Amino acid sequence: MTQFPRAGRLEWIGLRPARDTPMQAVPDAVARTGGGLAGDRYAGGSGKRGATLIQAEHLPVIAALSGHAELAPATLRRNLVVSGIPLIAFKGRRFRIGDVVMEGTEPCDPCSRMEQALGPGGYNAMRGMGGLCARIVSGGALRIGDAVEWMEA
Repeated sequence: MTQFPRAGRLEWIGLRPARDTPMQAVPDAVARTGGGLAGDRYAGGSGKRGATLIQAEHLPVIAALSGHAELAPATLRRNLVVSGIPLIAFKGRRFRIGDVVMEGTEPCDPCSRMEQALGPGGYNAMRGMGGLCARIVSGGALRIGDAVEWMEA
């Protein structure tokens, strides 16, 4: 099953320039082939976790489960927030955001820092909804509003 009713949309982009610094929302970013997002602390990483993505539709659920009225995307420490297409379907598959080709590598499970970010129980509030890690296969520009599309193998 490789069909989706429509393309998704890139809703938010965040970069964290250094360890223990807050995410910074940006309108666009440059994805580096085999690396990460320029300006992010993981920009020169191994590539398996070049970018982290989370489903926009999960944000209100995580907020409710953690006792918040709403959550800013930066709180969850993911680089990209997408809507309209199920991210988990991209695990082990290639997909395109704008001109950038990515491949979903593994679920992006929450870390213990979610207890601090969301309060007690924050880790468990995110379980199963932490998003997806992706390898950047072909770099380029990412912009809020870019289409998120499945690519045939």
